[in-house]
Amino acid sequence: MADLVELEPAEVEAMLTRGDCVLVDVREPYEYGAERIPAALLMPLATFDAKALPTMTDKKVVLQCGTGRRSAMAAQKMQQAGYTETYHLKGGITAWREAKLPLLWVNPTTGAIEPKKY
Repeated sequence: MADLVELEPAEVEAMLTRGDCVLVDVREPYEYGAERIPAALLMPLATFDAKALPTMTDKKVVLQCGTGRRSAMAAQKMQQAGYTETYHLKGGITAWREAKLPLLWVNPTTGAIEPKKY
């Protein structure tokens, strides 16, 4: 069985800043549209296919959801597809928000996508 590596929000932010990972959001499109981590790609768990993941040997694929439950399920699918090591954001976007890391959200007043201010 492959290892599931849980990464803290600050670790994932540092990896994104360095360009060491691809962040894959496995939430539903409406969740992603309302609030998301900048640079996250959307691949909902309902249609998740590990074979469709970006295949860059120099970058880790880090999975992310709302709290960490769905990304752990997606990691299991990656393991079944033969990935030897899988990564996910511990605590999901909830932990990311609690750490006050950069988020994009839809401003309900204007409908514009903007950086979230804490």
